[in-house]
Amino acid sequence: MKFGVVIFPGSNCDHDMIYVLRDIFNQEVVELWHKDTDLQNADAIMLPGGFSYGDYLRSGAIARYSPIMEKVIAFANNGGFVFGVCNGFQILCEAGLLPGALLHNNNQKFICKNIYIRPESSKTALTKTLNTDRALKIPVAHGEGRYFADKETLVNMRQNDQILFRYCNEKGEISNNTNPNGSVENIAGVCNENKNVFGMMPHPERAADKELGNEDGKHIFESILASIQ
Repeated sequence: MKFGVVIFPGSNCDHDMIYVLRDIFNQEVVELWHKDTDLQNADAIMLPGGFSYGDYLRSGAIARYSPIMEKVIAFANNGGFVFGVCNGFQILCEAGLLPGALLHNNNQKFICKNIYIRPESSKTALTKTLNTDRALKIPVAHGEGRYFADKETLVNMRQNDQILFRYCNEKGEISNNTNPNGSVENIAGVCNENKNVFGMMPHPERAADKELGNEDGKHIFESILASIQ
């Protein structure tokens, strides 16, 4: 597999993503600068976390208009695999490739800590090989991670199996107390109707190396590779 990792001014998780894909999973990786207009024949596109363009206006609102995004949008609309993490998730929502929006955390503070998420679907590339009865410990680091969608959109998402992860405790139990940012229905990750565009706020690339003492995020990458190769 050849993965293209998009780098914007302010991206800070790009090399974390590259390291996991290239050094842990032995995949071919190319760096895609925000001003590029060539995806270099990548089989999958990854949008990493960070603060693209300083997160001025709304997070992801400026990055959505980068030259590279025109190609990413066309790639996604043609069925290509696209995965955004944290700021990448925000950018995909701003680009209209994913439903909903990411708002300021309900406590108006930046949150950086380990949390737990529970897989909600077993029919997508990100979740196909995951155990839906097992909570994954994955770190979050965001100030605008509160997922929101209107009621009609949420109904459609539930019907179409578009909700990937929900915030929970270590036992997989979902409640208001396990919701770190106020996301509607504890939603931590979603996909589009065609199930080829994915976004999540937690950072699986920060939990995919035994040196970090946590490899729960590795399971998500294993699912991706098992599903799209």
